[in-house]
Amino acid sequence: MTVRLERIALHPVKSTAVRPVRHAVVEPWGLRGDRRWMVVTPDDECLTAREDRGLFAVTADTPDTDVGLDAALRLRTPGLEDLAVEVPHGPARPVTVHGRGLTARDADHAAHAWLREALQRDDVRLVHVAEPRPLSATHGRPGEATAFADAYPVTLASLASLRRLQDWVAETALERGEDPTVLAVERFRPNLVVDGDLEPFAEDGWPAVTVGAVTFRVPKPVDRCVMTTVDPVTRERGHEPIRTLARHRRWEGATWFAVQLVPEVSGDVRVGDEVRPAG
Repeated sequence: MTVRLERIALHPVKSTAVRPVRHAVVEPWGLRGDRRWMVVTPDDECLTAREDRGLFAVTADTPDTDVGLDAALRLRTPGLEDLAVEVPHGPARPVTVHGRGLTARDADHAAHAWLREALQRDDVRLVHVAEPRPLSATHGRPGEATAFADAYPVTLASLASLRRLQDWVAETALERGEDPTVLAVERFRPNLVVDGDLEPFAEDGWPAVTVGAVTFRVPKPVDRCVMTTVDPVTRERGHEPIRTLARHRRWEGATWFAVQLVPEVSGDVRVGDEVRPAG
């Protein structure tokens, strides 16, 4: 069986545009530069594209996504000048990611003002992670933690599974007399995308997987929310893929696609690396 790493993606600011890269550094909290920044509302809870699709129009880059960038973070969006942001060093304050607590530091006022103009709202701030949060005791182990990811440090999706899901979506559309929704893997915002000699959804049963020289534990599949129903390019919302996942991939009151990963070692991963599932 030959399986390769086909794509790598980083999300420097949570819920902003996906940034494809050819190489990434794996750290205990996840891929370096992934979801280390976040937009928060006045109650210090994360703002995501579930609530504000305008985040998809914001492109955030770091030296991990744009080699040679001389700022910690660069923000871009149509109609505004680019903004360079440095890592803040002020006092840490509690924030939450869907109710799960950790600590972060506020970026400077210029960053807050830029985001408010970009999103056309006056109640948001930009923060940078100070200390990570421990993973859920249900599937996490002592010492494991993540930054601003929803649940676990890294996510992995299989293109074999996406192709099967696309077939199911087409069947649903045919039954309803609709044009089928074309699903890009970016809707699921995985960090690692694999392809090769794989059965659809084989990743559900992996206890661990090694990508290049880096081994990850696979604690569980990813339960999916309505954010996947928003096209990240057009920002239009539809019924898919949740409607079809609910028909074919629903259990424990949720719909499922892709898997969560926890790094067991640090190292580098590159597009083209061999992927070796355990079990």
